[in-house]
Amino acid sequence: MKVLSTKKDKINDIKLILEPKFFDESSEISNIVKKIISDVKTGGDETILTLGKKFDSKKLTSLKVTEEEIDKSYDQISPNLLNAIKTAKNNIYNFHKKQLQNSWFETFDNLIYGQIVKPIEKVGFYAPGGLAPYPSTVLMTAIPGIIAGVKQLVMTAPAQKETGNIHPAMLVAARECNITDIFKIGGAQAVAALAFGTDLVPKVDKIVGPGNTFVAEAKRQLFGYVGIDQMAGPSEILVICDKTANPSFVAADMLSQAEHAEDSRCVVITTCRELAEKIIKELEIQTKSALRKEMIQKSLDSNGTIIIANNEEEACELSNVFAPEHLELQTKNPWDTLKLIKNAGTIMLGHYTPVPVCDFAAGPNHTLPTMGTARFSSALGVDDYIKKSGILSFTQKGLEEISQTGITIAEAEGFEAHANTIKIRTKGK
Repeated sequence: MKVLSTKKDKINDIKLILEPKFFDESSEISNIVKKIISDVKTGGDETILTLGKKFDSKKLTSLKVTEEEIDKSYDQISPNLLNAIKTAKNNIYNFHKKQLQNSWFETFDNLIYGQIVKPIEKVGFYAPGGLAPYPSTVLMTAIPGIIAGVKQLVMTAPAQKETGNIHPAMLVAARECNITDIFKIGGAQAVAALAFGTDLVPKVDKIVGPGNTFVAEAKRQLFGYVGIDQMAGPSEILVICDKTANPSFVAADMLSQAEHAEDSRCVVITTCRELAEKIIKELEIQTKSALRKEMIQKSLDSNGTIIIANNEEEACELSNVFAPEHLELQTKNPWDTLKLIKNAGTIMLGHYTPVPVCDFAAGPNHTLPTMGTARFSSALGVDDYIKKSGILSFTQKGLEEISQTGITIAEAEGFEAHANTIKIRTKGK
C-alpha cells in the first residue's frame, strides 16, 4: 500500500497517481470479443449456447429462463432474503421515481415549442452473476426502466458454473420487477445477442448494466450500433476523513471494495497522521479474518493508497482529481465538506453511511461511473431509459419574424438550399 503526504510529496505527483489513466484495451481481449460478436451475429442461439458451456457452465442446457424456474427460485432463497429484496426494491423505486421527467410545451402568439419525453422501446440489461449472485444489480437496472415506461426489458445473466442456471436470488429480484424475458447468457456473447437479436433473444435499442472486461469491451465495440450506458471499470472508493473518524470504520470500508477484485482502487485521504497510522493497523487486523483475504491483500498492495493532506480543502482537491465511484465523507462537518466536492459517482456523508448500505438497499443506483468518468457522467438512472425530442411549430407570421436570422446564418455557412427553404415560404421577407 502506498502512503503519501502532501508535506513531503509534491501534490502534482500525487495527482498524477490519482488522475484517470488511459487504458488502451489489449489487442488480445479486443480480438477475442470481436470474434465472439461476429460468431453470435452469424451463429445465433446455437453459438451462444456453445460459448455459454465454454465460459460459464458445462451444465448449461438452455438459454431462456422458464416461468417454472422462476417459480422454484422462491423456494430456494430464505424468507429474510426475500424480504430484503422487497424492501430494497421499494427504496430504489422511491428514489428513482423523483428522476422522471415530463414533456413540456410553451405557447406564444406565433410559435409553439417544447420537448417530448418518451421511453426507449426495448432495453436489455446485463446483470453479472456467474461467481456470486447480484440481485441488487437486477433491481438497480430494471427499476429505472420500469419507471421510465420501457415497453420491453430484457435481462441477461451468466449461468452459475455449478448449476447451469442463474442464481435463484436474481430470478426472484427479476420476478419482483415483473421481468419475464430472462436469458442465461454471460460475457461478450450476451451483449452481442442483445444488440443483434436471435431467434430467442429480442433485439434491443440500448444495453445497460455493469460487467467484466469482456462485457465492457463488447459494449465499446457495439456502441453506436446499439445504445450503451457506460463502460464500467474496476470498483473504487475514496474516503475523506479527519480526526473524528473511527479507524475501524474506514478500514472496513476500504476492505468492502477491495474484496471485489485485485484491481479495485481504495484510497483514503485524511488530515490526521495519527488516524492514518491507526487505519493501517486496522487494515492488517481486519484483512487477516476476511473471507476473501487473499483478494483483499492483493488489491491493497497494488491499488491501496493513504494520503495525508494538510487540510480539508487539499483533501477535496485531490478527491476531485480522482473523481471516485464511491466517495465517503467521514468528517466532523460532512455537509460543509460536500461543498468542496465536484466529482463523484455517489457521495455518502457521515460516519454511519457506508457504501454497502447505499449499494444494496437505500435507493441510489450502484451502477456508477468509474475510472474518473464521474467528471462528466452520472449514476445509472431513469434518464438512461428515455429519449427526448424537440418540438417546434411556427405560424407564417412567426416564421417571417425569425426568417432573416435563419437565412443569414445558413448563407454564412454556405448552405444556399437551406436558406431557400425559408425564402420560399416568406417570399424573401
